[in-house]
Amino acid sequence: MPVLDGYEATKKIREELSSPKNNIPIIALTAAAIKGEKEKCLSIGMNDYLSKPFKAEELYSKILENV
Repeated sequence: MPVLDGYEATKKIREELSSPKNNIPIIALTAAAIKGEKEKCLSIGMNDYLSKPFKAEELYSKILENV
């Protein structure tokens, strides 16, 4: 993203918005499939993680799990 990456955007949403806006589900969609990446995403406040490439069904399933 041009101004913020997903990590910073998640931190801002979680820290600066008031409830219920700060509780929106955030699912990381990333090409970074390195060890520990999922844990990093979850630790900063993302709800779930999906590495690229992914199938539409996988994303749909993650969305349903997190609403």
